[in-house]
Amino acid sequence: MIIMGIDPGLTFTGYGVIEKRGDRLRALGFGGITTSTKENLSSRLDKIYREVKKLIESYKPDLVVVEEIFFNTNARSAMVVGEARGGVILAATHCGVGVEEYTPLQVKQALVGHGRADKRQVEYMVKAILSLERDIGSTHASDALALAICHAHREKMRDRLEEASGGEGSGKRSRVKKPPGNGGA
Repeated sequence: MIIMGIDPGLTFTGYGVIEKRGDRLRALGFGGITTSTKENLSSRLDKIYREVKKLIESYKPDLVVVEEIFFNTNARSAMVVGEARGGVILAATHCGVGVEEYTPLQVKQALVGHGRADKRQVEYMVKAILSLERDIGSTHASDALALAICHAHREKMRDRLEEASGGEGSGKRSRVKKPPGNGGA
């Protein structure tokens, strides 16, 4: 399974792609999409959409994982991230790829074991889990890889639970949202 994690942001959108084979995870690629603050909003969102679509067409992920929006004290910042996130989800939908969402708390718990981990702890675990020796280069790319790893770990747990229950699924095996009209592909 190929999983693409995306950490949306208007100035810098991080991406990370991993491959899951059995219990093994490996990084296929990671980086970011940068937009200029000199551009207008619609041009910046268009660039994010187009670049994410190219990445999806290139890596051909089975799933795209994005971070759920966390509303804190800065509503303006949350709105801008939400707009970038919408471009990412739209690109995935147009490519016929399902989207899964996780909160920062879920990601930190899956990788570090508690929800109050800082960015350095998350990046350390991403590098350890994926056996990366080189620097990831940005916290956004690291967060995107963490999102993909979080989903891989959750899928592993779902598989084990299904296996333990005798293989009879509850009909709730996956929360993956399939885009409309993809014909079950």
